[in-house]
Amino acid sequence: MSVNSGIVNHGGSMEISQSAVGHGATVSVQADLDKESSDTRRADVGVITILTEEAAAVHAVLGLQRTQTSGLPFFEGTVNVRGTTTRVAAIRALSQGQRSTVMAFDHLRRHYNPAVVVLTGIGGGIHPDPAIGDVVVTTRVVYYDLRKETPDGRRRRGEEREAPAPVGHAVNSFFIDFGEPARFQDSQDNGPIRDYQVHTGPIGSGDAVIADAESEIIRYLKAFNDKILAVDMEAGGLTQAFHEQDGPQAVRGWAVVRGISDGANPDKDDNYHDIAARHAAIVLRSLLPYLPVDKS
Repeated sequence: MSVNSGIVNHGGSMEISQSAVGHGATVSVQADLDKESSDTRRADVGVITILTEEAAAVHAVLGLQRTQTSGLPFFEGTVNVRGTTTRVAAIRALSQGQRSTVMAFDHLRRHYNPAVVVLTGIGGGIHPDPAIGDVVVTTRVVYYDLRKETPDGRRRRGEEREAPAPVGHAVNSFFIDFGEPARFQDSQDNGPIRDYQVHTGPIGSGDAVIADAESEIIRYLKAFNDKILAVDMEAGGLTQAFHEQDGPQAVRGWAVVRGISDGANPDKDDNYHDIAARHAAIVLRSLLPYLPVDKS
């Protein structure tokens, strides 16, 4: 702690930092530094999950450990894949939906300043290509909930956002190396070997839980772009948070990894949540070395 009773300058320029002016003024430099170091960490990639199964799969597959940062339950770890070391920080959003995802993005940005944020978990398939258990990696999201209610019915106004080009190139490089669709295998705890495929293409996002393959939302998305592969309830919030961020800790890119747990139809249930979430986490781990991360 320093004590200061005034400042004297006999000409020339002067720079003052971490100082106080006036009789009896004090400044606690070490306390401020300790607070900053405890509240601000660093990660290359931030991961957002929503459901318990999604968070558990990411923590197990990536080997993350719990840490408390400013009272928030983050998970951290260093992941080594294909000779590349990536620092990862993950947080589970407080609840389902777009709004909580926006807040999770902001928590990662403020406390870890990651270069890229990846939303990882499960989604519903609406295209013939991805089967249940397959995974979709996307850098294009169509938010479908913008709409106008008229006497003649509902008119949707879809809004599509695409991740920055460096992330798009990273995903392309992943599929160049693994093939498209990529073919993966998984065997957990000496159980049966599961074969699944990894696809890339746009997904739709909104606040509706869809359990009708012929719903007006599905018809709209297929008319908007017949290559939309899946739907979720959070990716629109991720893209909006990225779009509106500001300040020196701006995230430079985003991606979404969704394991297909159902067909967004009346047969929708929770039976494949664990499998789809684990497959998504395995694909995320393989994707990490390709993401555009500033190692400096």
